[in-house]
Amino acid sequence: MTRLLQRNVWAPSENRAREIGELGPWFHNLHLPDGAQTAPTHALGDFPKFKWDQLAPILPADLRGWSALDIGCNAGFYAFELAKRGAQVTGIDVEPLFLRQAEWAAHEFGLEHLVQFRAMQVYDLASWDRSFDLVLFMGVFYHLRYPLLGLDIVSRKVGRLMVFQTLTMPGEEIVEVAHIDPDVNERDQFLDPGWPRMAFIEREFAGDPTNWWAPNHAAVEAMLRSTGLRVLGRPGHELYLCEPDRETEAWPVARGAAEFASATGRTLTTHHD
Repeated sequence: MTRLLQRNVWAPSENRAREIGELGPWFHNLHLPDGAQTAPTHALGDFPKFKWDQLAPILPADLRGWSALDIGCNAGFYAFELAKRGAQVTGIDVEPLFLRQAEWAAHEFGLEHLVQFRAMQVYDLASWDRSFDLVLFMGVFYHLRYPLLGLDIVSRKVGRLMVFQTLTMPGEEIVEVAHIDPDVNERDQFLDPGWPRMAFIEREFAGDPTNWWAPNHAAVEAMLRSTGLRVLGRPGHELYLCEPDRETEAWPVARGAAEFASATGRTLTTHHD
């Protein structure tokens, strides 16, 4: 019999542990069908299962017929959970190690027919002429050098729902700024705690030089609105459930249409009388 480890994790056989270790290091602690786990001593605890436990109740239990996109899929934890509910899932990431882990784990779970993984940047999605019923955009935004461009691109891929998560600044305050048009010299309000803002990280944060930004809560909601999304709820800390805003056109999106087309290498069609 194997021995019981901390957090009631059964130790895999020596060969099994070696197989998992050779694919490491792991950032996702996957609970494999045989009881083995890929990162049972993760510094964040049972990650990302505790995040999924917050999301699971608010997402449809039956995702058969749904397409899903997992951006920054890492080793595929969320992709596999969506596939278990019947979704056809595409996971993208830029890290070859994570994609190798995800491909291996898909076989372990027997989900190869429901998941596929691709090496892609967020910005590459601009060239895809398709949308997805469900988009997970988690743990990526603050790593982007060009974050609002990334969010503009992603928002156009959301058919029904999007789950957004980002590193944030402390504070829950919100200043209602939607209809404020201050004079150019009236800038003191930018210092209000609830004014939408982002902290820029010049070098690195938590030992990671790709951590560029930390928006406050007000900025997260404002940016989501500005890309044509409506926040439906907040299932957990730094988590936002969104849907496309079908009732009103997002005027900032329209206002920036020419700039977006140029940034993504597309031609904006205009009509002249």
